[in-house]
Amino acid sequence: LPKIEKLIIDVIKSFKNNGRLFYIGSGTSGRIGVLDASECPPTYCTNPEMVQGIIAGGDKALKNSVEGAEDIAEDGKNSIIEKEISGNDVVLGISANGNAPFILAALKEAKYRGAVTGLLMCNTPTEKRYIDHVISVIVGPEIITGSTRMKAGTATKLVLNMITTTAMIKLNKTYGNLMVDLTTCNDKLWDRGIRIVSQITK
Repeated sequence: LPKIEKLIIDVIKSFKNNGRLFYIGSGTSGRIGVLDASECPPTYCTNPEMVQGIIAGGDKALKNSVEGAEDIAEDGKNSIIEKEISGNDVVLGISANGNAPFILAALKEAKYRGAVTGLLMCNTPTEKRYIDHVISVIVGPEIITGSTRMKAGTATKLVLNMITTTAMIKLNKTYGNLMVDLTTCNDKLWDRGIRIVSQITK
């Protein structure tokens, strides 16, 4: 938790300087990052550019396995270049074993460009000079050996929830436990918006 807190403090600083948070991963890790990023605009009315997910293999990999994509370091580096990542941004790599070349190359390039970097993993911490924050969540062996979508995937989602939820609270996107800056983009959210206003104003 203290290591997650330190990363969150840098994320908040980034947001207050009009910076962005990028999640970058492959396979399950990449999909979970994209999921958390995609849920910020409706929940907190954020600009879609503010929190973004990058997955090895591109959008195709969201639905279908793109085998070998995590091994192409050059693609990881290029994904950082394409997003024009700068010193205002935070880049969090997500990798269950912490060794995917796509992710490590992306973090190296992000650090070269001055961004704050982090690595969320479920393995023994690996200190690298181009990674500012190493968050190691040890969940133990999977029930199905090697199926990191299970315990590792669940733990990863919990950590990402902590990062964006805490950052949005600190940006005054909430009032108490109410999401007062939600985007009323469907009937359910219009109803929720009305009930929030009614509750606060009695």
